[in-house]
Amino acid sequence: MSVILQKALPAEMGGEISLPGMAPAAAQDWLRVDEAYGAQMQRRLALLRRQRADVVWMDPAALPAAQEVLEQALGLLPELGFETGADHAICPDGRRVMLDRDAPLVTLGQLVQEDICLLQKRGAEHVLVGAVLCFPASWRLSEKAGRPLVGIHEPVAEYDDNLARRVQRLFDGVRVGRPLWRFNRLWYDDPELHQPRSATTPRRIKPDQQAAPYVRSERQCVVRMPVSDVVVFSIHTYVVAT
Repeated sequence: MSVILQKALPAEMGGEISLPGMAPAAAQDWLRVDEAYGAQMQRRLALLRRQRADVVWMDPAALPAAQEVLEQALGLLPELGFETGADHAICPDGRRVMLDRDAPLVTLGQLVQEDICLLQKRGAEHVLVGAVLCFPASWRLSEKAGRPLVGIHEPVAEYDDNLARRVQRLFDGVRVGRPLWRFNRLWYDDPELHQPRSATTPRRIKPDQQAAPYVRSERQCVVRMPVSDVVVFSIHTYVVAT
């Protein structure tokens, strides 16, 4: 199943920003609504109904942190075209979503376009303790759940000890109210957003990537929560025909 494409990438994403050389973002700018909201949300809802075990996972100990992320997100939604009440939200596409605070990641997955990953400091590293990941770019949540940053990036050849230390310093250093952002650029043969792939069978990358018919770009934000100290890694995915 494919999804309606964005007309173009945002202007701010016209130049390369490479991890961990990230740029500052406005305090509230880790969630966005764009012209693909309705179509992307329909795809997310289908995945949450049919494949929830594949796209949502949480360490039970991370429930308070996930609830804090939901509450922080709810505080931002009115500026993005939502109407919010004590127990529900009306989305920009007219859907009414009941706020289940006992299942905060599932609730977030029904509200926002972003995939949301939660990373908590355990020992010397941040560990993936929960995620709603409907639109993976060639990785599987089941293979990354509960793993530290080094383990999450294990198949990436460029992720050497030096880069691992720099990324860990970035996660240690991000401050409350001062998110950071970057984006990547990937070339795909089809516009499907749900692209899970095992680390044991990596995606083939063509020598001439720009000859592919679609460019997929992720706006990734790193945001620290004020109470739990958990770090949110939010991913807003764009797909544009080349």
